[in-house]
This record gives sequence, C-alpha cells and structure tokens, in this order.
Amino acid sequence: MGTLIQADVNPEIIAKDRTRYLVHTDNLMMVVIDFNDGPTAEPDPPHSHPHEQVSYVASGEILFFLDNQSTRLGSGDMYTVPANVPHSVQLLSEHVRLVDTFHPIREDFLK
Repeated sequence: MGTLIQADVNPEIIAKDRTRYLVHTDNLMMVVIDFNDGPTAEPDPPHSHPHEQVSYVASGEILFFLDNQSTRLGSGDMYTVPANVPHSVQLLSEHVRLVDTFHPIREDFLK
C-alpha cells in the first residue's frame, strides 16, 4: 500500500459504533480507530498480542490500562505497549480517535 486518502476509504466496522482503517508496509502498520460509543462505564476487556505498539490519542479522552496500571490521556498524548503485555482502554468522551502503530504488522487486521 502507498498513499491512503481518508475520504476514499470505507472504514471497516469492528464493533457497533467502532471503525478502523489502516495502511502498512512490509514491517510497519498504522491503524486509525474511531470509537463513537463513549463514554463507557468499564474498560474494554484486556488483550495482548506479540506486536510492539505505539499509539497517539488524536481526539477524545481515555483511561489507558497497561498491566493493571491506569493513566488518563487526552488529545496529543501517546503511549507504548510492549509485546505480549495486557492492555486496554476505557472511553471517557463520546468520541475517541486513536492512531495505533504496530511492528510487525497485524496480519489479523488484513482482509
């Protein structure tokens, strides 16, 4: 994949009121996730994966959970997730946009 124009993309529906679209090279993936179902009373279930992750909060507010520690984050904040470490988010605002990067790419996200 090369250039991706947001207006030309039909985001993938990953859950009710949650969508994503992505771009990748052979070794790096960027994923934009829009959450439109906040605020939520509880965090999403924790998950882990063998990929390193760096994420940017493009809009909204979240509680970020990493290995049983929580941090309140808002627009402009970033976080990292080491491989195989449980993590999750809880939405604190109505809309949240996260920009996640993964290495290696998430084959499970490809169609």
